Amino acid sequence: MRNKFDEQLAKLNNMLTQMGAMIEKAITLAIQALVQQDEAMAKQAIAFDHDIDQMEKEIEAYCLRLLLQQQPVARDLRVISAALKMITDMERIGDQAADIAEITLFLVGATYIKTLEHILQMATATAKMVTDSIDAYVKMDLDIALQVIADDDVVDNLFDTVKFDLIELIQADKTNGEQAIDLIMITKYFERIGDHASNIAEWVVFSITGKHAKATE
Repeated sequence: MRNKFDEQLAKLNNMLTQMGAMIEKAITLAIQALVQQDEAMAKQAIAFDHDIDQMEKEIEAYCLRLLLQQQPVARDLRVISAALKMITDMERIGDQAADIAEITLFLVGATYIKTLEHILQMATATAKMVTDSIDAYVKMDLDIALQVIADDDVVDNLFDTVKFDLIELIQADKTNGEQAIDLIMITKYFERIGDHASNIAEWVVFSITGKHAKATE
């Protein structure tokens, strides 16, 4: 009986890994679309959102079946409960990758008013946080989860840097305003992706320790 349940938990891990790969791809497409001002890539990132939403529903249904059909012990219950919480954040990450891509469609063909250096640093950092947070769950690795939570400060600092740079550009020339607002919104979505990755990592900490990460600080 236990062997079957372990197999079912392994399947849950595989489903989460698959959903994680989908949101990583959506983020990558959104980043590439922004850099290359590529309309086709932006539309691909937007299209991924539907698949991610569908995957969330499948994992939710699977978790609920496990809870109803099995009698999970305390740690197993934490693992399944954490998965249910994680997929909500994962689905929202997919939404935000799509939001970035939708704004990018308006920027196709435009000359950027500033280099994308710090925005790309944010994008790279948040994509890594997403990958690491899911990896931490699959491996049940507390150290990786805690590092993801710590990395959120790096993303927040980069967001502040980009925001202040863009505000200065608006103050210097009001014609920069429309694009500056678009770029601020993009960086805000990346900042939110970082927050959701941190949330996922906090649920990983809960699944391992029985305590929410904030309570361990």
